[in-house]
Amino acid sequence: MTLPPNVHDAEPIPEAAKEAIDALMQSGDLFRYTAPQDAPVALLEAEFAELLGTKYALAVSSCSAALFLSLKALGLPRDARVLIPGFTFAAVPSSVIHADCIPVLCEVGENYRIDMADFEAKLDSVQAVIISHMRGHTSDMDAIMALCDARDIPVIEDAAHSLGTTWHGKNIGTIGKVGCFSFQSYKMINAGEGGILISNDADLVARAVIMSGAYEHNWKKHKGPHGDNSPELEEAFVRWQNKLPLYNLRLNNLSAAVIRPQIPELARRVRDGLANHDYVAGRLNTSPHIDVPAPLPPEQRAPDSIQFNLVGLQEHEIRAFAAAAEARGVKVQVFGLSQDNARAFWNWQFLPETFELPQTRDMLMKACDVRLPVRLTRAELDVIADILLAAVGEVTGPMPVYGT
Repeated sequence: MTLPPNVHDAEPIPEAAKEAIDALMQSGDLFRYTAPQDAPVALLEAEFAELLGTKYALAVSSCSAALFLSLKALGLPRDARVLIPGFTFAAVPSSVIHADCIPVLCEVGENYRIDMADFEAKLDSVQAVIISHMRGHTSDMDAIMALCDARDIPVIEDAAHSLGTTWHGKNIGTIGKVGCFSFQSYKMINAGEGGILISNDADLVARAVIMSGAYEHNWKKHKGPHGDNSPELEEAFVRWQNKLPLYNLRLNNLSAAVIRPQIPELARRVRDGLANHDYVAGRLNTSPHIDVPAPLPPEQRAPDSIQFNLVGLQEHEIRAFAAAAEARGVKVQVFGLSQDNARAFWNWQFLPETFELPQTRDMLMKACDVRLPVRLTRAELDVIADILLAAVGEVTGPMPVYGT
């Protein structure tokens, strides 16, 4: 029997990071503002802005911090209502609450994307929108932006899972007013923890930089992709100096040194991750009891995991499937059946308001999640697919098994 691959480890950190880390360890210079210029975090911001094609980037301690700062930088009034999808990670509604706003949840369909009818029905009652491209699945950004632009409602993109994804060839995270990304270990670029926000709005970025912890005049050490800050950003910094609270959500130089050498690896990781996903999706879709939703036509994905729905199975059968897969060595997370799962909206008991989302609830009770690191070989992908097909066959009756 071929053993299943280890899907928990990420790719090794590139060798180029070791020299930078060693130099930092020797100097002890881990704080981003100690260097007079060109600290690793400042260089990361410039490189990331250039990578995504935006004017500005701000590196912070997490994607949650980026979402929080984006909301605060919008200058929303206390108790402003922020529309978010019912399928996202608990950090998203948490960031809304931390920003003194109220989360409003909308329905999500079986393809993991926002239900546009429910989205539009709730849009006139909110002051901002966060679009979570959950697990890298892009909602209809054309329709979303048309509806929000018509109402002058700002859109924040939670692109934690979507670095490298494009929509009509445009980078996800650059379509809304702000894009927020994660450098947590299970993302395309791994620093263990960390995040970054991008925007072309100078006033918003200036506010976010200061609130992130740029005390006194340390905002002068934040540079754009072309070196010196633009005049409009300089003017915005001066305008907001000493007028905003500091939340101290900065990224440190050591994390930036880990991240920067991975940026040149991103294109390869995106290519390999998509090939892995589509290969396994093709295998799984041979079963009448498994459905891997297709991407929307304008979407080019950058996955490092796969999600699929179990078709025609009762709850006890879904639990039996997950147990059978785990017994064979593949951990399957069923979002709605994993106890205390942070992606199941009914577990967000900290919300000030509750929402009935029957469509989203039904989807989560049968939606499965399996890690597919981009480093896996075709043989390892076959082992995973074989195990999943065998597990569903054990529950529903024998299915043909291909591959290894």
